[in-house]
Amino acid sequence: MSAAPSDAGEGMTRNGQAPARPAEAAAQVPEPTPVPTLNLANLLTLSRLVLVPLFVLALFTGDGADTTWRLIATGLFAVASATDQVDGWVARKYGLITDFGKIADPIADKALIGAALVGLSVLGELPWWVTIVIAVREIGVTLLRFWVIRHGVIPASRGGKAKTMTQILAIVVYLLPLPAGADPVRWTLIGLAVVLTVVTGVDYLVRAIRLRAAGRRATGA
Repeated sequence: MSAAPSDAGEGMTRNGQAPARPAEAAAQVPEPTPVPTLNLANLLTLSRLVLVPLFVLALFTGDGADTTWRLIATGLFAVASATDQVDGWVARKYGLITDFGKIADPIADKALIGAALVGLSVLGELPWWVTIVIAVREIGVTLLRFWVIRHGVIPASRGGKAKTMTQILAIVVYLLPLPAGADPVRWTLIGLAVVLTVVTGVDYLVRAIRLRAAGRRATGA
């Protein structure tokens, strides 16, 4: 006859150890590894900031009239603009989203766009009112980001993305040493960019007010 199992063996695992209790099992779950601030996505963002002064230098070399340097300036602007698309993709794909990136990315974008607009206006190739309208909107949106950051981050809308792409395309057309026949294309693109800039700026203001109000209700403030 086989011996009856003893009570001492109850609740024991095959390796002779007592099974982990719920609290102990929870304690064994590893905590998520924090995302380092110095990662590939943020390095791409910082590279965009580094390219801004190089772009400005190339733009003003030869008083903006040297064809070779205008092409170099256009290339630097295009490369810097491309990093805006790449760093966002890298951050989302590899889970490298950080608070630093959320703040630094839009600042880098505005520094690049702002430098291009101011540079073109200083050279007399772009009306100052266009630069001022876009600059006021971008600075205002940046301030709004800080105003509501404790309540959350407002994701970029389709209109905002269209605004950015239109601004970039318009600036590239202005930077390229094209003949006067291209002026209607320039005016059309920059006009569309201004309209999208204003409309999306108003939309961002409305969403920021709603987010702040919701946050204050949630905290009972």
